[in-house]
Amino acid sequence: MADQPYLELRRKLAGRDRSLHEKVVSLEQAASLIKDGETVGISGSTLSRTPMAMIWALIRARKKGLTCARSITSSEGDWLYASGVCDRIITSWFSQGIVWGVSKVMRHYVESGKTRFDEWSHMAMGMRFRAGAMGVPFLPMRSMLGSDVVRLRPEVREIDCPFTGDKLLLVPALNPDVAIIHVQRCDAYGNAQFDGLQFMDVDLAMAANRVILTTERIVSNNQIRRAPDQTKIPFFAVEAVVEVPYGCAPHECSGSYEPLYQHMDYYTSLVNKDPVKGMNEYLERYVYGPKSWNGYLNLLGLDDLLDASRRGRSIANE
Repeated sequence: MADQPYLELRRKLAGRDRSLHEKVVSLEQAASLIKDGETVGISGSTLSRTPMAMIWALIRARKKGLTCARSITSSEGDWLYASGVCDRIITSWFSQGIVWGVSKVMRHYVESGKTRFDEWSHMAMGMRFRAGAMGVPFLPMRSMLGSDVVRLRPEVREIDCPFTGDKLLLVPALNPDVAIIHVQRCDAYGNAQFDGLQFMDVDLAMAANRVILTTERIVSNNQIRRAPDQTKIPFFAVEAVVEVPYGCAPHECSGSYEPLYQHMDYYTSLVNKDPVKGMNEYLERYVYGPKSWNGYLNLLGLDDLLDASRRGRSIANE
């Protein structure tokens, strides 16, 4: 789907039900909507607004052959590679976070040839989603010109601008089959509002053929209508809505909770010691072991969740 012509995407969109109807499903039902081999766009950036609950559900559903695209990838990329759910990630940076350094899990899977890592500049990722949202096959830019990243990306084209003669780089549109996006609140129809940085999520939602929302809470349509300027993703782009509190944990959700730093310290120490054994141990305990997302949250610990909430609210209210 990432390389599918835009007119074909438009045809599929026109054939979908875009009426105003409730779309609330369970986490497991939402995971079943994503098929093996599809291209999945992931919301947020680094540790911010990562749809971890949806990724957790995809791993438990034993999905295969997914291609995942995100502006900046963090530990969720480790989960996706190590679980076998995803064999290709398209991103501009892949690290467990600035504090913990480059992912040793990513290095193991990519350097051993088990998975594929397509590196773009951060600007290029944004322009690819923007082109997908605009319905054009490419967009021109200057970013990446003169860098080795261009040499690694056979998909791009260099041209002389027909107006100025300057060198420009053309990057192809990226239209994921489905986008998984976490927001602070939305209504049952899929009108979504989020606080803090938007990253590339509005363009991602418009570029994707389908959108699955996970949300900290479902609110009434009346509440959404009271602040229409905050609605960034419209209902007609959304296929499913899942209410899943702490749906980004152990990452953060702006204004709701900060990252669970102690857990991330534990996680990185475990996987950096042995990327294969450490990841298998982590996945067995935190992903495959719990019977539900609430069971996963129990493993993270109530004290740490409450502390993350306190820190998140204090930053939002400063």
